[in-house]
Amino acid sequence: MLNLTLLNAPALRPEGWSDAPLSIAGGVIGGGGGKEVDLSGFELLPGIVDAHGDGFERHMAPRRGALRERASGVQACAAELAACGITTAALAQFWSWEGGMRGPEFAEEVFAAVTEVAPTVPVDLRLQLRLETHFLEGFAGAEDAVARWGISYVVFNDHLPHQRLAEGRKPPRLTGQALKSGRSPEAHLALMMDLHDRGAEVPAALDGLCARLAARGVTMGSHDDRTAEGRAAWRARGALVSEFPETVEAAQAARDAGEFIVLGAPNVVRGASHAGNVSALELVGMGLCDALASDYHYPAPARAAWRCVELGLLNEVEAWKLVSEGPARLLGLTDRGRIEEGLRADLIIRERESRRIVATIAGGVVAYMSGEVAGRFIV
Repeated sequence: MLNLTLLNAPALRPEGWSDAPLSIAGGVIGGGGGKEVDLSGFELLPGIVDAHGDGFERHMAPRRGALRERASGVQACAAELAACGITTAALAQFWSWEGGMRGPEFAEEVFAAVTEVAPTVPVDLRLQLRLETHFLEGFAGAEDAVARWGISYVVFNDHLPHQRLAEGRKPPRLTGQALKSGRSPEAHLALMMDLHDRGAEVPAALDGLCARLAARGVTMGSHDDRTAEGRAAWRARGALVSEFPETVEAAQAARDAGEFIVLGAPNVVRGASHAGNVSALELVGMGLCDALASDYHYPAPARAAWRCVELGLLNEVEAWKLVSEGPARLLGLTDRGRIEEGLRADLIIRERESRRIVATIAGGVVAYMSGEVAGRFIV
């Protein structure tokens, strides 16, 4: 672990930018002493906490059926996370009837690989299980996986195209989805119809599962909320995180109840939802956001925070909280997310002019460093 005093670089603290020297020792902020490093021209920010990201999929399975080097994929993912300033990451893995990279078999491989690699990399890698609500046959296996792998965050999704199925119409992109699942289009459609037809069984099954997960202390959330009524149903089950709400109504319902709201950072960077839902920028401007997550693109949180500042929606302290302190609180991590004495030494070093991340320190260990700044530490 580093034992350093960082000089001449403003640090973004909870009260604003501070020019005071910042020391690191024993994996935490503070302690004083240590080698002095002149960081003139750079600035320091809290490490990014990513509450939901599935960008690791391209490392785990770069081409369908071609590679099964799971541990190497997790190592590459950790390196990318660090290069993007992410010091804590919840890797969001599906447990779904959809099969392929979203099926239980692939999920077990991901959980095993992350558990193997996590102790060997500086970035704090965590697991999120994304459970499909209508995958009733998968509930027992998902619950067992949560217990075996120590998963502390479960989010519920529903990717069935209910309206089309109710109308007897084929869903869009059926053939492509079937190929990914390893099924014929006919078999895939038959499965979807069966799951849709058993919808009446789902609420009671979810009630029981959520009660058991809550008893284990698992944080739970719902994905793609659309209505206040839907959010209320999840609230009653103890799922107190609203991930990527699709409407102002749903987000406002979560805010009124004091629940966490997670939005997609790529949506902020784009300025609009790629699926045509409410803009995350609009929700941020309304104060309906507690955390910006990478979703599918790890560079997005840092860029999204700056975009919120650029557009005048938030000041720098407020914007950066959405990618550091906010998601840390959501995950129950009180030891990170801010630059304060005694907290975990998770820091980003950024070029002041270009705002490019040039180094990341996670838990007091160098996770990423590139270019001119490296010379400052070596001299």
